Amino acid sequence: MKLVESCLLVHQQKPTISEVFASTPIQFQNNFIFSTIVIQIRTKTTKGSRPKKKMYHRVDELDKVMDFQKKPSLILQLKSIILNQKTQSILIRDLEKEVGFVKKWDFMAVIEKYPSIFYVSGGNQTPILVKLTEKAAKIVAEEGDVRQVMEPILVNKLRKLLMMSMDCRVPLEKIEFIQSELGLPRDFKECLIPKYPEFFTVIDVNGFPYLNLESWDSSLALTAREEKLAAVLSIRDEGDLTSFGGDQKKVKISKNGNFPGPFAFEMNFPVSFRPNMKYLEEVQKWQKMPFPSPYLSARRFEPADPKARKRAVAVLHEVLSLTMEKRLNSAQLDAFHAEYQLPVKLLLCLVKHHGIFYITNKGAKSTVLLKDAYNGVNLIEKCPLLRFNDKFVGLGCRRDANAGNKVPLS
Repeated sequence: MKLVESCLLVHQQKPTISEVFASTPIQFQNNFIFSTIVIQIRTKTTKGSRPKKKMYHRVDELDKVMDFQKKPSLILQLKSIILNQKTQSILIRDLEKEVGFVKKWDFMAVIEKYPSIFYVSGGNQTPILVKLTEKAAKIVAEEGDVRQVMEPILVNKLRKLLMMSMDCRVPLEKIEFIQSELGLPRDFKECLIPKYPEFFTVIDVNGFPYLNLESWDSSLALTAREEKLAAVLSIRDEGDLTSFGGDQKKVKISKNGNFPGPFAFEMNFPVSFRPNMKYLEEVQKWQKMPFPSPYLSARRFEPADPKARKRAVAVLHEVLSLTMEKRLNSAQLDAFHAEYQLPVKLLLCLVKHHGIFYITNKGAKSTVLLKDAYNGVNLIEKCPLLRFNDKFVGLGCRRDANAGNKVPLS
């Protein structure tokens, strides 16, 4: 029986998180995915350095999140390709020019599988053409209204991203790098940024365009974690705050790592993880520790300070919270090291706080997900654009008696 085992090895050269992830497949044995992966960390001893192995516990539900997104992602990509054509349709032979030869076959499989979304015509002596069905086009007509509802949400997201950065500015190319994850339209630089000169300007920094924040808004300097805590407190009696720090000395050690305090993060340990009491005591001590807001400049704090380290965790939590699906791939997170003063050993930070973040190797790239944003495989809160996408993709689950014609696509 052949076993392919992989390790996340932290080298002395300090590779980036994206480089480490790129070379770190999940262990396989007879096509079954192991529930854990091995993390190899070098620790110094009096006799030199020796590798210390720790197990990173898999969460099947969060791995499935990426699997379940493969087909919807292809459907939405193909919808965008079709709508970007002048004729609102595309020839199969031209699809390769848009997505490449290899990727073309994935899209052709989607076209054949979802006749209720994509209508195929032509064949024999006529070029094969693909467009949206009438039902799909009717749903697409609603997208303009959804985009209008999303606009103020997106403006606030951009403002918060800039407010968290070191100098309240971020390279424009890095915003473009995560624009689809934020929900920004493809032409946001032309249609959104110039529309709000009171909030944004594009400035030149060493020959590169940066998105610059024009005005600070203290009301936006509230993290998703703090908003969630405020929502919990709002349903309690104003005088009954004992469970949120009023009498923390009497709180017993939590077996799941959760601690009801104003500086605590929601923890979701894997079912297979069995922490001992010493570990839980350290977690509770960390949960109690106060830390500066992610919206305060990182220049005020010494990176080695434990409070600054906890603040870095809060920054990661907030950045992921600002995305639509509360996740970013490894390269996207790695791109914001300088702007947000992320930990030098970012991978180890994510692994250490595995009750807050989850690293999955499912999909084309390794991805970091925010655990408290998911209930099993389901995203707890969805923005209007995600709900619209679900409605469009959901059309593919309906049976259409008139859409059963098979047209050869090759």
